[in-house]
Amino acid sequence: MNKMTRLDKFQRLIEQCSALPPTPTAVAHPCDESSLEGAVEAARLKIIAPTLVGPANKIRALAESCRLDISGLPIVDVPHSHAAAAKAVELVRIGQAEALMKGSLHTDELMGEVVSMQGGMRTGRRISHCFVMDVPALPHPIIVTDAAVNIAPTLEEKVDIIQNAIDLAVALGFRSPLVAILSAVEMVTPKVPSTVEAAALCKMAERGQITGGILDGPLALDNAINLSAAEIKQLHSPVAGHANILVVPDLEAGNMLAKSLSFLAGADAAGIVLGAKVPIILTSRADSLRSRIASCAVAALVARARRERAGKALV
Repeated sequence: MNKMTRLDKFQRLIEQCSALPPTPTAVAHPCDESSLEGAVEAARLKIIAPTLVGPANKIRALAESCRLDISGLPIVDVPHSHAAAAKAVELVRIGQAEALMKGSLHTDELMGEVVSMQGGMRTGRRISHCFVMDVPALPHPIIVTDAAVNIAPTLEEKVDIIQNAIDLAVALGFRSPLVAILSAVEMVTPKVPSTVEAAALCKMAERGQITGGILDGPLALDNAINLSAAEIKQLHSPVAGHANILVVPDLEAGNMLAKSLSFLAGADAAGIVLGAKVPIILTSRADSLRSRIASCAVAALVARARRERAGKALV
């Protein structure tokens, strides 16, 4: 495969949305320039159809000061960020939005409403986070999970984390995505518990408990993404050297990996939360406009996949 340029990788995701209707999206508390600009620009590109949920006067004043045109966007007026999170989740629950987007409120505030036992957006699947990363040295986007939600996931929780990531990769156009279960080494040893879990997860995939992807692990990071490193270790696997999905042992490892790719390798990252009733666009204040738009594109493609699955279920 020829290497894509930095522009190509995320641009291809955005272009996949061009044939789709804009995804109705509830944007919770877009009350700083970066979050409002991201929603407005994604709307201009017809990736999402945002409903802005927050203090209406504050949002309008911000748009005017930043010279952002929100004249065609509906605003649901609520007094503060907590009310915005609750109302945005309600819009999803009553079917008026197919995606949820974080604005300038704390992640915990939004996710607290998402996972609420009364009126939240839970499903039978564990909620998890994926970074879709555009790494300049790699020929395709790569998914890192979970680096933001599950701190120390159990084996059972990792099954859902992996399934969420596989479903995401399929929605993005990967066929039978290649999943590397990461550890410090590629040999199974009881002294490193993550290697034992990796082996168990691969066996679970063989038995149909994880579907849609090809798993291998444990794999160290180098032999998961670098074919030469895999060949030196004499690893004969369809995944080694070609991974589309990197599953980390815990949040600390994932957070360090994702930030290392961003700040040391010049990667851009689109962030999304899966396992809830709709995809959740989860961005940080440090994210570029390009990353925010790519995150919206990822959510739109996931929403399309959900609609298609729902349609098949009705046939």
